[in-house]
Amino acid sequence: MKSKLYLLSLLCASMFFIACSDDNETFDDRWQIENEAQFAYITTHPDFTRLESLSGNGHIMYRVLESGDPNRRPPFSNEQVWVNYRGWFKNDWSMPATFVNDRGHRITNKIVFDRTIDDRGNARPRLFSPNQLIPGFADALQHMRPGDKWEVWIPWNLGYGRRPHANIRAYTTLVFEIEIVSGEMNSHL
Repeated sequence: MKSKLYLLSLLCASMFFIACSDDNETFDDRWQIENEAQFAYITTHPDFTRLESLSGNGHIMYRVLESGDPNRRPPFSNEQVWVNYRGWFKNDWSMPATFVNDRGHRITNKIVFDRTIDDRGNARPRLFSPNQLIPGFADALQHMRPGDKWEVWIPWNLGYGRRPHANIRAYTTLVFEIEIVSGEMNSHL
């Protein structure tokens, strides 16, 4: 009898923990799920092309905004190139970039976290080697030619990953508009 009572209490306790596990979903869990869903949605969009990561850890999605010189080659991982870019993410992928909430407040939902072109259109390109960047950005650069401008979607595992970075939460899908500025590529070891 004692063993049956023990088994019954063990079964009830395990069911209690299983039932509670869904209620214990954290904000990070929801954020990860929403960001993965948005990236999955982009993979179905006909304007975007899938590009496997050179790291072998997934893929990025991109669309060509402007084509550069087809006679130039993409940079190698250790070559420095001048790049213009704007990186952003959304706090809520289901809402537009800006909106007015139910209290009448204007909400900025599209968060630009880094850029080389200011609001007036003044460009200040930065010099990078792809091997100095997050994997998804490096993957895009190593397939672009000088003059190319792409919109690149990077899943969290090819971005900043499981840890926050500055004002970017862990598990964030990142979007970059990237342009390799025409110019000579310099080898940088």
